[in-house]
Amino acid sequence: MKAIVVTDQAAGTAGMTLVERPEPQAAINDVVVQVHASGFVPTELAWPSTWTDRLDRDRTPSIPGHELAGVVTALGYGTTGLSVGQRVVGLADWYRDGTLAEYVAIEARNLAPLPGDVDFTVGASLPISGLTAWQGLFEHGRFQAGQSVLVHGAAGAVGSMVTQLAREAGAYVIGTGRAADRQTVLDFGAKEFVDLDNDALEDVGGVDLVFDVIGGDIGKRSAGLIRAGGTLVSIVGPAEARPADGLAVDFVVESDRAQLSEIVQRVRDGRLRTNIGNVSPLEDAVAALNPTERRKGKTIIRVRP
Repeated sequence: MKAIVVTDQAAGTAGMTLVERPEPQAAINDVVVQVHASGFVPTELAWPSTWTDRLDRDRTPSIPGHELAGVVTALGYGTTGLSVGQRVVGLADWYRDGTLAEYVAIEARNLAPLPGDVDFTVGASLPISGLTAWQGLFEHGRFQAGQSVLVHGAAGAVGSMVTQLAREAGAYVIGTGRAADRQTVLDFGAKEFVDLDNDALEDVGGVDLVFDVIGGDIGKRSAGLIRAGGTLVSIVGPAEARPADGLAVDFVVESDRAQLSEIVQRVRDGRLRTNIGNVSPLEDAVAALNPTERRKGKTIIRVRP
């Protein structure tokens, strides 16, 4: 099969290569999925799991990418709940070869059904962005209807999902970004927009929840915007500052079939709009994942035409 591999951490995405690799086999509780589309998060090339296994042993050349939409082609021993020929969407294990390939072996529990009226390209854009937003808001952020939410990077793949899910759940949403992102953020449902380059973040009134995808100085300053009992949720590591009378939580997204199914259903009925930027075929993946200019939305690699 054709696959993208990485061998040199220092080279980043520039070290990606399209090669031929053996097709994977289904282990116990696995399925093999013929990948139709794959999502990619550039920061994964900085994750230790891309380069080493759980025992810290080198596992390169490794196949990156963890989001997929495709069709089940084989079942491992003991696998239940899925069938050959079924359309699926899912999130692959961090420490296993990923989804920038024509086939991937993945634990069945990491997959959810993908209805026929949801395109594979759309499906592949959902697992990391959608589950990160869902878990950050409802599990770690303990969001309740009527609260106010400040969403950093609200025009991005994760931020736009947070904005929409929070709005649907009854939040007053304030989105941040660059000046050029203003209309995009408002279109996704934010009531206010803060230009991080030109507006004073400290002018934002006390909010119940900050969802931080930026970190650094922005994350530190955000802690002071949270009212008593509120929460700072971060996906970029532990917060450098904590709310004076609240909670700071950082987390790594986990696969969850039920939550992913909820997200897919919201896309089907129009309550949730995915944020896709560039779509490229596998043959052009190396160039697509090395953009020469800033791109909005998630890059999707279309593995099958």
